[in-house]
Amino acid sequence: MSKIKKNIYDILKGNFLISKNSLKNWRFLVFIVILMLLMISSAHYADRQVLEIAKLNKEIKELKAEFVDTRSVAMKIKLESNIKNKVKELGLEPSENPPEIIKVTSKSIK
Repeated sequence: MSKIKKNIYDILKGNFLISKNSLKNWRFLVFIVILMLLMISSAHYADRQVLEIAKLNKEIKELKAEFVDTRSVAMKIKLESNIKNKVKELGLEPSENPPEIIKVTSKSIK
């Protein structure tokens, strides 16, 4: 039990970093630190992407709402009653006589 206790104390004191074989330990620690930094940067990048996606989805919803609103305004403008009112202001009135159908017959030329 005392050997395990001594090994734990050596790790806690950092003796593994100053012993004869410490170069191997330092390389491993540097490798672990680099992996941790990569993991942290990857997490931050993913968070930025999630925020950008949320922002773009919000913008899409706003643009769709604007499109629907503009389309409904255009539909109201194209109504026959609105066109009649606009044309009346210019002094034009709808025709009282319905349009006549003109039939064209082709004659064979000899």
